[in-house]
Amino acid sequence: MAVIMKSIYQFFQELFKEIFNVTSTLFRIMIPIIIAIKVVEELGGIVILSEWLSPIMESVGLPKEVGLVWATTLLINIYAGLIVLINSDVPLTVAQASVLGSMMLLAHSLPIEGAIAKKAGVSWLATLSVRVGGSLVLAWLLNLSYEYGDLLNYSATVLWQPEVSGDISYFAWAIEQLKNFAVIFMVISVLLLLLKILKVLGVEKLMAILLRPFLRLLGISKDATNLTIIGITLGLSFGGGLLINEAKKGHISARDVFTAIMLLNLLHSLIEDTLLIMLIGADFNTIFWGRLVFSVLVVASISHVIKRINPSICERYFYRDVSHSPRQI
Repeated sequence: MAVIMKSIYQFFQELFKEIFNVTSTLFRIMIPIIIAIKVVEELGGIVILSEWLSPIMESVGLPKEVGLVWATTLLINIYAGLIVLINSDVPLTVAQASVLGSMMLLAHSLPIEGAIAKKAGVSWLATLSVRVGGSLVLAWLLNLSYEYGDLLNYSATVLWQPEVSGDISYFAWAIEQLKNFAVIFMVISVLLLLLKILKVLGVEKLMAILLRPFLRLLGISKDATNLTIIGITLGLSFGGGLLINEAKKGHISARDVFTAIMLLNLLHSLIEDTLLIMLIGADFNTIFWGRLVFSVLVVASISHVIKRINPSICERYFYRDVSHSPRQI
């Protein structure tokens, strides 16, 4: 009995330590960036960025007005971008909603999610290249396909009218951020508990075996399997936070972390974000299957190329080993 109690005690002691390590790392990244973004927003930085993006919007068949939508999405998140879009009353076809939605899915919340990737050892150059570059390439391909085939050329139906809070004070904003942090803490706590239980039951190994062929195609090791799945389904903040924790322990190699993060950069929150974009009338096949296939092809290509590049070049421009690095923001 004493042995069992000791094992249970060690189980929860390790669990609480991991919860603290993961959440404290994420919060140290997120808090200063969220404050900085708020300052940029108040100073009109998002509007300036939207003016720069307007010509790009027109090049992929979108109204220049939606430059503000993508600018807001890039710096804040998809929710904020959708609120701007819906309140702008810019009419879109299903094809245009699908193109814009795909861009929003691939490139959003870049300051926070890019910083999380950086903490895992992935460079800003790699993250911005694959997310912004990938979103533009996918948007161009989709627009070309829609124009050539005259597809989805009818009005999109918006299914969501957000409730915008009347309280725009800094205090209300701060309270909202605290609520978000509380949700993140609870979700990560549950995830880590489930992961430890799955490991004890041997389910983790079974999942790794079943997914190994697919992950081998992408160059992702079995050690990163569960964490990658979490990121794909729940979001880069959760999956990335857990990957940081494992990378620091040296459980996953720098190159495997890089490949996993590359996939999560393009393919995360697969359920929630897809449903969000469908609310503006986007085509499901485009934003789900199109995004999935595009992400897999891009990451498989990256994985194939990265194996043939000199490791010293990779460590200089693309990723680094964080297992023995000093703790820094």
